[in-house]
Order: sequence, then C-alpha cells, then structure tokens
Amino acid sequence: MRPLAAQEPASTQVGDVTVVARKAEMPLGVLLAETASQPRVWPGLGRRAPGSFRLIVVPDGEALKRWSGGRAPRWGAALALPRSRTILIRADADPTATLQHELAHLVLNEVIRSRVPLWFDEGYAVWAAGEWDLLHQLSLNLAVATSATPSLDTLNLALRGGEVEVSAAYPLAASAVLELARRHPSGSIEPLLRRLAAGEDFGSAVHATTGLSVERFDEAWQKMVRRRFSLFTWLMAGGAWLIFGVLLIVGVRIRRRADRPRRLALDVGWELPEEPDGPEVPEPTEVGPKDRLDPPPTGE
Repeated sequence: MRPLAAQEPASTQVGDVTVVARKAEMPLGVLLAETASQPRVWPGLGRRAPGSFRLIVVPDGEALKRWSGGRAPRWGAALALPRSRTILIRADADPTATLQHELAHLVLNEVIRSRVPLWFDEGYAVWAAGEWDLLHQLSLNLAVATSATPSLDTLNLALRGGEVEVSAAYPLAASAVLELARRHPSGSIEPLLRRLAAGEDFGSAVHATTGLSVERFDEAWQKMVRRRFSLFTWLMAGGAWLIFGVLLIVGVRIRRRADRPRRLALDVGWELPEEPDGPEVPEPTEVGPKDRLDPPPTGE
C-alpha cells in the first residue's frame, strides 16, 4: 500500500492555471497546464488564451466520477465546468488530446453571454479541438447509414446518454455547428458567435445569420446529413476499405483454422534424413619457402 501522503492531492500554480493532483499525476498536470496556458486560434473567436482556471488531474474513471459528484461517467475522459472554471481530466485516457476539447468549452463560455443548446456547445468543442477528422466522418457516415438521422433535440439527449450514443452524437453535433457556419455568406461561425457574445438569444442569432429559425435549420441540417453522409458516401469515403480489411482478416483466420488439421496430418511421419558424413577437409597449412615449387623451365 502506498503512503497516504502519495494518495492525497496537492496543488501548484502554473501561470494562470491551478493544478490539483496527487504526487503521481502532478508532473502530468504541470505539463498540461503549460500547454493550456499558450494562446491559440479558436474558430470564430480569434487568438486567445483560456485565462485562469483550475485543472484537476485524476488517475482513472472511478476517480473522475467521484470528483465530479457523479456528473461524469466512469468511461468519460474529462469534464469541463465553465461556471466554476474547472476542468477534470483523467491521466489514463490520452489527456493531451482531450485537454483541447475541454479548453474549448471554457473559452466559448467565457466569451458568449447567451445560453446555447448542448449540441452547439459540444459540436463547437469537437471542431475547435481538431477532432473533426476522417475517423469522425466515417463514424458519422456509419451512424447515419444504420439509423435514422436524429433531430437536434434528440441529439441533446444522445449527448447525455451512454458511451455508444455519445460517440455517435459528437460528430453529429460538430456537423450541425459546421452547417451553421456554412449557411452564412462568409462561411464563418464568427457572425453567430459575435451576436451571442452581445447577449442575443440563440434562436434570434441563428435566424439573423442563416435566415432560418432553429426549427427550420433543424430540418435543413437533417436533410444535409442524409444527403452527405449516406451509406454510399460512407463506402466511398473509406468504409468499403474498412469492411474489406475486416473481411480479409476474418477470412485469413478462418482459413488458418480450417487448414490446421491438414497441416498437422502432413507433419506426421515425416523426418528429415540425417546428412551423411562427408570427407574430412584438412586444415589449410601455410606454405613455407622450401615447400614452394620452382617455376617450370622457360625453354631457353
């Protein structure tokens, strides 16, 4: 059993970040705090640092659930609490990549003054953290291809659901935020965020920047998702190669399992013959001056 002092959390200040962690996780916490303190460009918000906040580094999922008061599930990787300016993050779940997602929540909620739906908050964080990559698009394609496209209200419920629901809901939420940006003539989310920063209601800001009410935008977004992320698109984007790879691996394993009895039978009774002893090769000896042959006569 480790000493009690090693299990009790301590705190240290790294710039504007207060790190709270046990002795074992403190070096990681300091490294994360140094990374978080650096300004970076956020979509629609420009270059800015997250400001002061508290970073709590916990060892695992059980500790995350306990520290969050049950708000974070055991399978969760992190949790941002914008009102208290706090981020809880697991040390055993790729914290460096997860940190940017949680910082996006803090930065967004520090700037905007209006209340936004959960799908917008999470979708912006996925986009801002650079998580909108081919893997997320493929998972979105697969989710759309195998089930009905949810409404934005249903998406909010999915983001509060289990691990499977949440993993599919994240790319869907990001696609909705990207669609909001695409529908503005500038192709940017900045006009919408500027209105939200001024305190304008979310529905009014969406209407002013897209020309659609939230309800009409919901319908338009669902149509876009079905059109862009259909089964055919999923296959063209790489899903077919994924299926082919899986089938190839399964096929090889089945073939090996089927051929195993035959290979074992072929091995029965077969022994390699012993190699016959060849003539002994004498060791080379050095030729001295007396042993050398005189050159043949030249005929003179």
